[in-house]
Amino acid sequence: MSHQSDSLHKPCGQMKDQGLKTQKPHPPVMELILRLRQLIDEYSRQLKIKHLQEDLEQEKQRHSQDTREQEAILVQLLGEVVNLLQAGATSSLELQLPRLSLDSRGGGGQQAQLPRKPDQLSHQLSDSKAAVVSCDLSNRGIDISASYKSSFKDFIAYQGDKYHEDKNTLGCINLGLSENKLCIDLLTERLSRSDMNYIDDDLLQYPDWSGHAFLREEVARFLTYYCKAPEQLDPENVVVLSGCCAIFSALTLVLCNPGDAFLIITPFYSGFTFTSSLYVNVELIRVHLDSEITEADTQPFQLTVDKLEKALLEARLKGKKVKGLVLINPNNPLGDIYSRDSLMEYLEFAKRYNLHVIIDEIYMGTVFDESIPFHSVLSMESLPDPNRTHVIWGTSKGFGISGFRFGTLYTHNKEVVSAVGAFGFLHGISGITQHKLCRLLQDREWIDNVYLPTNRSRMQEAHRYITNRLKTLKIPFLSRGSGLYIWVNLKEYLDPCTFEEEQLLYRRFLDNKLLLAPGKAYMCKEPGWFRLTFSDKPLRLKVAMNRFSQALLEQKQYWVEKQMKCVLGE
Repeated sequence: MSHQSDSLHKPCGQMKDQGLKTQKPHPPVMELILRLRQLIDEYSRQLKIKHLQEDLEQEKQRHSQDTREQEAILVQLLGEVVNLLQAGATSSLELQLPRLSLDSRGGGGQQAQLPRKPDQLSHQLSDSKAAVVSCDLSNRGIDISASYKSSFKDFIAYQGDKYHEDKNTLGCINLGLSENKLCIDLLTERLSRSDMNYIDDDLLQYPDWSGHAFLREEVARFLTYYCKAPEQLDPENVVVLSGCCAIFSALTLVLCNPGDAFLIITPFYSGFTFTSSLYVNVELIRVHLDSEITEADTQPFQLTVDKLEKALLEARLKGKKVKGLVLINPNNPLGDIYSRDSLMEYLEFAKRYNLHVIIDEIYMGTVFDESIPFHSVLSMESLPDPNRTHVIWGTSKGFGISGFRFGTLYTHNKEVVSAVGAFGFLHGISGITQHKLCRLLQDREWIDNVYLPTNRSRMQEAHRYITNRLKTLKIPFLSRGSGLYIWVNLKEYLDPCTFEEEQLLYRRFLDNKLLLAPGKAYMCKEPGWFRLTFSDKPLRLKVAMNRFSQALLEQKQYWVEKQMKCVLGE
């Protein structure tokens, strides 16, 4: 499903010897290039396996970050050597080999392939940086570009091959992206009303970088009401930017110096990994949760203060400067909702160690099990450390309008408000969009009587359908009452149970035009977990689950063939 340009990448500078363009490649030289290409691909594959093994035993064996960077640079330089040799040895029309790629998942164009064993999938496995040495980008620019391509290449490919009931029935269905598509009809109708189509001079001019006053006032009223705040929230404590990740990135920049760290409950939303390093190098120290139920952990992936204490102590013993704690409530990807008592314990832990707390409540509006209460931090009458408690919220998940690119920060810390507000200069929202958002949040009658009950009912129905299909397949999963997704355990389909096998299964789903989110993307330390989004239309869910079942059937057939070859000694 991936699509990648077939064009060759030009090396830095132009070849002065124009005669090379018409020369035919010398066979021994081309053999050398192909052999070198194979060696680099194999080296990259071995790096991938080694790094996965390190992640599994990170407390015992783990290379330093400097060593990994040196290895990546070596791969880059070797790749550039091949590309330079290739440019000199290849004629312009008669023979054009594709540019070396250390990750074939991004490419639909032709790529030189190593000989494959019959039981291998048709995709290479490598997350190493692409072998690109740029004369235009800085080292930081190269890192950002490589990180972006690695993180989003399959999503970008999906954008060009989306499933459509009529126009593209063989297209890809994305159940890996957390988007709410259940009430697009209601939102389309509401956003088409006359009160939305309003323009005046102020909406066409530069606003306050923190957001138009009318929107910040409405956000404060909205959060006061729906978060059940004990008193009216102050609009002066509100900042609006283009999405919750923009808020998170700005917070890490204004609260941390380069090299500082935040504790983060793991598994966690993969976007934080990308955004935490986009502007400033902030390390996310993982507080790993286990799926196994023990005497101490009465439920899978349970967070306790003891785990926070242990992670903080270990980080400080390693010389890390930990500045804060990141919480996601309701949790992504687990779907857990923290109780009021648990929240207070986490906040008190942070106060004891003078840590900031960034708490992301973007999934507040996705609680579909009415028997499970959601407690916002903003509902607490007394916060342990209000000046270091920063709440993020947005409309992407609960309202299903991720395309609006709206996120908001609420904090009592005026210095943080001022610093984060400055990012509106780069990440502000258009005045017209701010007006539409304000009108939407103002319409409590429509929200309470039309949108929320319909959205909750449709979420319950979609969740019920997916979980019933999973039960039929005898696949275990976490049953939670919030979020747009289900945390699914597919360890049974990994043999052996490794992250490399998890990646193979991920590719298996992609071969069947189904995009899921593997646990490795959320830094889960246990291979085999996948996040499956259920907030989609019934027909797409049905087609998607048929493809899901087909991929698992193929995986089992692959095992049988593999075992037969072992028995026959092949």
